[in-house]
Parts: sequence; C-alpha cells; structure tokens
Amino acid sequence: MPDFTPTFSRHPIGRSGVEVRLGHPLLDDYLRFVSARCRPNSVLAAGYDLKVFFAFVGKEPIDVTTTDMFEFLASQRKPTRGDNVTRIDDGEKGLSSRTIARRLATLSGLYGYLRARDLIDKNPVPTGLSVRARTSQHNRRRTTPLIRTPRTLPRILDSSSATAFLRALRTHRDRAMMLAMLLGGLRRCEVIGLHLPDIALADRKITITEGKGGHHRIVPVAPAFFTALSDYLNHERPSSATTSSVFTVLKGPRRGEPLTASGVDEIVRGARGRAGIEHLTCHMLRHTCLTRLREAGMSLEAVQAQAGHRNIESTRIYLHLSNTWLSEQYHQAITALDDALTNFNKQP
Repeated sequence: MPDFTPTFSRHPIGRSGVEVRLGHPLLDDYLRFVSARCRPNSVLAAGYDLKVFFAFVGKEPIDVTTTDMFEFLASQRKPTRGDNVTRIDDGEKGLSSRTIARRLATLSGLYGYLRARDLIDKNPVPTGLSVRARTSQHNRRRTTPLIRTPRTLPRILDSSSATAFLRALRTHRDRAMMLAMLLGGLRRCEVIGLHLPDIALADRKITITEGKGGHHRIVPVAPAFFTALSDYLNHERPSSATTSSVFTVLKGPRRGEPLTASGVDEIVRGARGRAGIEHLTCHMLRHTCLTRLREAGMSLEAVQAQAGHRNIESTRIYLHLSNTWLSEQYHQAITALDDALTNFNKQP
C-alpha cells in the first residue's frame, strides 16, 4: 500500500454535533465510533491527534509499530518554538506532558478498536515500564507511566473578583448562567445543556442530563441562581423560542436559538474585561464553587456528588485548594493528641 497522508476535515451535525474525517476508512470508522460516545470537543481532539501522528509516521494504520510510537514520542518532546523557550509551569520544552499523554491515549484507543476488530494482533502503544510483580490473585504487574503529567492546582476567584465579575454581567440570562457555575459547580457544557423540564423551582434543584460522560445527577443550587433565572425566563427569554433549551440567544438572526459554548465564552470575555480581571474562565467559576463548599465543611463525598465526579480522586484536589481545611483538621487532631497525652501523664 502507498504511504498515507491524513487530510483533516470537519462538518457540523445538528445543533452541536460534529463529524471529523481524515480520509482513511479505518480512521474515519474509528472517529465515527468516538463521535457516538463522546462530546464534539473530544471528537475534534481525537481527530487532530490522529492527524498529527499519521502525518509524522506516514504509514498505513495497521503497519505502525511500537518503534514508531517511541519516535513520535521523542519528536513531541522537541522544542517547537525555539531552543530557548521553556514553559514556566513545568520547566520543560516541547509540548506539555498532558498534550502528549492525551495523544498517546487517543492512539491507544484507536489500536484497541482495531484489535477488537481483529485487524491487528497487538496494540503498538506502550503503556509504561514494568517495575515489579504484584502478589495478587490476578498476578498483575505494576508499571510506571510512560508520560508523567504534573499535578497542578486549578485557579479560583477571590470574593472581590467574583463580585466584580457578576456586576459586570449585563443580562439576567448571563447572571443566571454564571451563578449556575459559581454557586452550583456546573460545567459550561452542563449549563448550556439545561432544558426547561430540568428546572425544579420549588425544590431549588436542577437535573443535569448532559453531564460529562453522559452521567445524570440532581443537584441543589443557591436561591440567587433561581432568582436570576426567574427574571430571565419572565423578562428576557424570547417568546418566539421553540427550543426547550433554557438559555437562548437574545439578539440577532439567531434570536431564540440555543446558546452555544462559544457564545458563553464571549459573554465571559466581555464581563471579565469590564471587571478588569486578567484571567477568568468558566471552569474557574466551577472550581471556586467546589473549593468554597469544601472550605465551608461540606464532606468530600458530598462535593463529589455536587461536582459529578465519577472518581473521588478528582475531588481530592479541593482539599489542597481550601486554605483553611488542613489547618482546621491539623489543630483538631493535635488538640486531641495533647489532651490524651496530658491525661496520660496525670495517671499515677
């Protein structure tokens, strides 16, 4: 077979879907498989990762070897913007560890798919180096990760910045969306995915039907969100809107249509600029909410349920973000130890 050169193309499907193609039947079949179970951004990322890899190796997918993977990995580590450019966050050059790890995960998914179809004998993507055997009934071996990704803490807003940002919002709709993230810990995709039947005004709860990974949950949100939401629904939401989506476009030719992720980002950028805040994203609002809940004494399991994390390890990061939690836990524990030691020394 001749060498393969990918050609990336994307086409919208419906309101928020996307079709990504690379011009190869096996890769396009895999991307169709991914699109059936992942969100559009994940599909776009997978398509771009595959494009980068196959543009590098120049081979048919079934001819790729583990050696090709290691060569690709080495190429990703090379500086791409000049020999003197070093990233501040981890002190390394080349692409970030997270980007490389994501690309290897995409390739591993592709070759897992091809192996399931009996098109290859084994997955050429290396998983890491085995360091020692485990003594378990499954006789599994422990491995070191091929790519180590730095564990970084997400940014959060202080009270003054959050207040300034909320004051810079111009509509009840915008305020309701931002409060859903700041007071309810919702993701951006969950906010724009809300539908009118998902809102329970009497119970002060909302149902998340379009959560990450397709998981559903019901979460409470503070009254301020429902106040802003009621003002939006009563005074701003176009009466001509035929969609069940809660948040819609208010002006222009798309008036009454569902608001998109790019539309939300544009609202955030505008309010951030008016408030004089240098850096603020939707995910920062979510992180701020979950951190404050943990600081206020909410249990880690409850924060996990509010956030919609499938793995509690994803929630543990808020233990580090909450400044007072560790101090309080430490002083409670040391006081108990001191009391116990004092009582022990008083014994005859």
